[in-house]
Amino acid sequence: MRRLVVVASVSGAPGVTTTALALAAAWPPEADGGVRPVVVEADGSGGDLMMRFGLPSAPSLLDVAAAVGKPHPGSLLGAVSELPFGVRVVAAVPGRRPCTGAVRLLASEGGRRVLLGGEGDPGTVLLDIGRLGADTEPLLRAADRVVLVARGGAEPLTHVSAYGLEPEALAGRLTLAVVGPCSYPADEVASALGVERVVFLPWDTKGVAAMDRPRRGALRTTGFRAPPLMSAVRVLARRLAGGEESEVVDRPDGSSQPDLVSAAGDEGGISWPRR
Repeated sequence: MRRLVVVASVSGAPGVTTTALALAAAWPPEADGGVRPVVVEADGSGGDLMMRFGLPSAPSLLDVAAAVGKPHPGSLLGAVSELPFGVRVVAAVPGRRPCTGAVRLLASEGGRRVLLGGEGDPGTVLLDIGRLGADTEPLLRAADRVVLVARGGAEPLTHVSAYGLEPEALAGRLTLAVVGPCSYPADEVASALGVERVVFLPWDTKGVAAMDRPRRGALRTTGFRAPPLMSAVRVLARRLAGGEESEVVDRPDGSSQPDLVSAAGDEGGISWPRR
């Protein structure tokens, strides 16, 4: 049965899809018996990947959703497309109306069976659900891991606090990925939001551009020339895949840092409202 990792946000567009794609690109090759993960674009507001990469309109998320409830729904892998940098995706069509219905079907018991597969189906599904909502709650409950993506400012972190997540229900499964500059240290963010794990992902326009390029080629995730985003995401991917949590992030200058660290900036800033 596949591992299910939900990637989501509570507000705005902090980079959920980019994070999911980067995780897939940096996924440890030794995990899941060497089976590459699949990114499923299950955002109820509509997909972006078809237009971004010029993918065909079928197969898509709609085909997966249409199979839910059938006696023999077939394999999730039958709807997979390959991106230029070697990541497998099930893309969603643009448009809120068809995608909202498809996500509701995926969140049903039958939909979750299609995502997870059978006992003999190894691998990981990285489920990009965009913004959290009532329709996606069953997917959170079914997930082995949840990555909540947020920007690092006081306002977006306050939105996370005010959303009303239940840390107890997500105990041991929730990681907050803070994208871009953040004036607060990791331990303060974790304490204020009741989150066990906090990681910082750099705002890396060159790394994102490398994922958007049309020519084929694997993304570098290790070594001196690895984009900062990929170096940071590699550590998170190992954690989600069940690897050691003590792994460090390689910096471009050759030094290293733990994956749970204070962000650059004024750590003495005023905190956002506590729950």
